[in-house]
Amino acid sequence: MDIVGFLKSQFICHLLICYIFIVSGLIINFIQLFTLMLWPINKQLFRRINCRLAYCISSQMVMLLEWWSGTDCTLYTDPESYHKYGKENAIVILNHNFEIDFLCGWNFCERFGVLGSSKVLAKKELSYMPIIGWMWYFLEIVFCKRKWEEDRKTVVQKLLNLRDYPENFWFLIHCEGTRFTEQKHQISMQVAEAKGLPKLKYHLLPRTKGFAVTVQCLRNVVSAVYDSTLNFRNNENPTLLGVLNGKKYHADLYVRRIPLEDVPEDEQECSTWLHKLYQEKDAFQEEYYRTGTYPAVPTIPPRRPWTLLNWLFWALLLLYPLFKLLINMINSGSSLTLASFAFVIIIASVGVRWMIGVTEINKGSTYGNNDNKQKQK
Repeated sequence: MDIVGFLKSQFICHLLICYIFIVSGLIINFIQLFTLMLWPINKQLFRRINCRLAYCISSQMVMLLEWWSGTDCTLYTDPESYHKYGKENAIVILNHNFEIDFLCGWNFCERFGVLGSSKVLAKKELSYMPIIGWMWYFLEIVFCKRKWEEDRKTVVQKLLNLRDYPENFWFLIHCEGTRFTEQKHQISMQVAEAKGLPKLKYHLLPRTKGFAVTVQCLRNVVSAVYDSTLNFRNNENPTLLGVLNGKKYHADLYVRRIPLEDVPEDEQECSTWLHKLYQEKDAFQEEYYRTGTYPAVPTIPPRRPWTLLNWLFWALLLLYPLFKLLINMINSGSSLTLASFAFVIIIASVGVRWMIGVTEINKGSTYGNNDNKQKQK
């Protein structure tokens, strides 16, 4: 196939994948809107239904990673802990170095059956994003403005609401607060020096207040903290656009299960504990860069078929009317109709590119870039 033909076929694949994701996502968001009627009648039924509806959206992203790009994710963990994953509530601490680290976190959730009910501590701006942001609203995701004086009351209330959640859930949190860049790291280490804290080579200083409040609010509901460190082999620099292009990556995820009773309740002691944890994470990162492995047993959790089956369902449901509409447009011979269709395609492409841009490091949050504004929590 010549270059032009390849680009055309790749472009068509992008459009079809994005079309299925956008249209199915908006349909699901619309259904979720109607489930609000259940909240005052049966809150737990509302939650269970929305876990399944959310899975229909998030699993499409995981499908791209698992089945479309064929990315392998090797899990390094203690065999005794492995059998507890998916059978208990947990707080999952993730490092924030890569554009698709959130997708690998979702992949971890999917392999142990908690993708639909997984929670995150996310910035408020994401709640306005169509499909995923709206989906999160119905999942009772904890959104914050990243101004602790304003956030504390809201975050505490949202976390307390999860205490009676009917499904096993993992609460995913990036304690660094923003994705790692060299500029943010330099500023973060200046703060560490000013506060007399040990410097980190591969992480930003953790913002401890959000983590401490999460532990306090979910104690006796959550069984453990899963300290997770993600890396990619061969100096791979994974991107969401690369996944969409079908590029295969090789991820290594190191997970330590720490019983929640080992995490101090006192906020100051919890802060000290978290700083020590990040020093250990830095040491694990150093070891990985030196040896290419982690100090645990490697395993690849079995891939479940549901992400693929869910995507095939939506593909069969949505592609037929699309092709039928396209054929009718071509047969009509109307220039206005064809121009309108082309315009819609362009708008869809721009919209998807914008959503991809949200994950890109060079277009990410400026949070942590300004030395005067940065306040470690």
